[in-house]
Amino acid sequence: MSKSNGSLGNWVSTERVKSAIGVGGPLGRVDQLGLTNAVAQVAARTATRTLPKRIAGLGRELVKIAVGRSAIEPDPKDWRFKNKAWAENPAFKRLGQSYLAWARTTTDLIDDARLDWRTEERARLAAGLVTAGLAPTNLWFLNPDAIERALETGGRSVVRGLTNIARDVVFNKGFPRSADPGAFKVGCDLAVTPGAVVYRNEVFELLQFAPTTPTVFATPLVLVPPQVNKYYFMDLAPGRSLVEYAVAQGFSMFVVSWRNPTAEQRDWSLDVYVGAVQDAVRTACEIADSDVANTISLCAGGITTAALLGHLASASEVLINSATFAVTLLDFSVPTMIGLFGTPDIVRNAVRTSERTGTTDLAETRNLFSMLRPNDLIWNYWVNNNLLGEAPSPFDILFWNSDSTRLPAALHADFLDMFLHNTLASGKFPVFGSPIDLGQVERDTFVVGARTDHLTAWRACYAATQLFGGQSTFVLSSSGHIQSLVNPPGNPKMTVTTGPDPGPDPDEWLSRTTTTTGSWWEPWAQWNAARSGERREAPRCLGSRQHPAGLAAPGRYVHDR
Repeated sequence: MSKSNGSLGNWVSTERVKSAIGVGGPLGRVDQLGLTNAVAQVAARTATRTLPKRIAGLGRELVKIAVGRSAIEPDPKDWRFKNKAWAENPAFKRLGQSYLAWARTTTDLIDDARLDWRTEERARLAAGLVTAGLAPTNLWFLNPDAIERALETGGRSVVRGLTNIARDVVFNKGFPRSADPGAFKVGCDLAVTPGAVVYRNEVFELLQFAPTTPTVFATPLVLVPPQVNKYYFMDLAPGRSLVEYAVAQGFSMFVVSWRNPTAEQRDWSLDVYVGAVQDAVRTACEIADSDVANTISLCAGGITTAALLGHLASASEVLINSATFAVTLLDFSVPTMIGLFGTPDIVRNAVRTSERTGTTDLAETRNLFSMLRPNDLIWNYWVNNNLLGEAPSPFDILFWNSDSTRLPAALHADFLDMFLHNTLASGKFPVFGSPIDLGQVERDTFVVGARTDHLTAWRACYAATQLFGGQSTFVLSSSGHIQSLVNPPGNPKMTVTTGPDPGPDPDEWLSRTTTTTGSWWEPWAQWNAARSGERREAPRCLGSRQHPAGLAAPGRYVHDR
């Protein structure tokens, strides 16, 4: 078993561990994210240094648990262990403590390995998937909530749970549903701010929204959503709509609504989408009788707008006056969870898959992002639907999340190239055939990060402030990737952090900030108003002679499946 000197370190190599867990065989073909490789590196790096010590420590802790002397307690925010049985029932308490001790040991081993950040993110994802999946709360007979519910309902909850499992196997690839697909109707319950389609081509519809103030700002505002989501998460319902809020501030509001592409549109690249945003901005300017427009772009929509800004700067054209970027990652060299996809093998496999089918797969994309937070986005619904026998809650944001869109293969490849080579931030990504330099963009920018964002970490979003040539403002919202965006003023649980002009170091900026209760919508509206020109009488009708109003909002493309 050993090599010449008989040391464990020589025997436990990365290649041996990969072979032991099946890399290169069936598991390797399934594991396109390279998780097993990351786990193998953790095992190889800790085998002689800390693995024996961690195992011994876990053993000692398990003895303390067995005799009732362990101090381990679950995180108060951990929904899995809220039932009082986990604290009061000796058997359940020991079971929970044993599970938590083991889960924390796996995390400690990853810390010990001192991997590069991308490999570390994949190792943490692998550990999270395993520890989340093996939680005792996922099993009916080890979940006190499920046992109590079965007794209360005379076993009916068990029958309903089995029915839910069968439905998910047939219709959702075995993943538990997070939302009831019949709970809402877009255009009736959601996306109800009055407006109309004023422009449509094969890529997008442009919606203009009816003013609600006597006067409006002269400079129009164009919202660019991510291509992988439908726009209406910014227009969920009255009181929870950024579109409604912006209109109420007097902004001439336009929104891009992307078409959901099929395999026929497999060749739509980032150039196609950059051209689409350019068309949208020019149309908004024509309707508003303005030479320039302001933009607010979200996530991947921000990548598209940044590429357009770079192209306009290279052509010395001023079409966009100022730009807002919310939870947008432009510099992929900064550590963030989504950056774990930026490796040659992962990119090659992902591109090969989308090229074969023509688009990304809707269900697989949703399930992949759910895997990044398995406790909250998978097992939470497993317990609710299948162990407790409940139906998914009728929550609008979860309904929207399940109503996602595909990416064309060419656009998917362009995004992954940015992930892998960081070409947008480094000035090497070509738009319409010529590389662009974001440093040439002399436009003011407003950048929003989310404090607990698991996809685009706020420090990675902050890096965008250092890429453009104009003056930049950064604000930090509480909550996560989507919750920070659907963030109307008046929520006492939400905060916004503001500070000085952003310098190179995000932590130095953070040390000089002020955090108050509220929403980033409010300082953003003030910032955007200062760059929106004079106010003029609100138009009496939507559209223009060249671009007349057509189908009422939310339009046609939002209903694409």
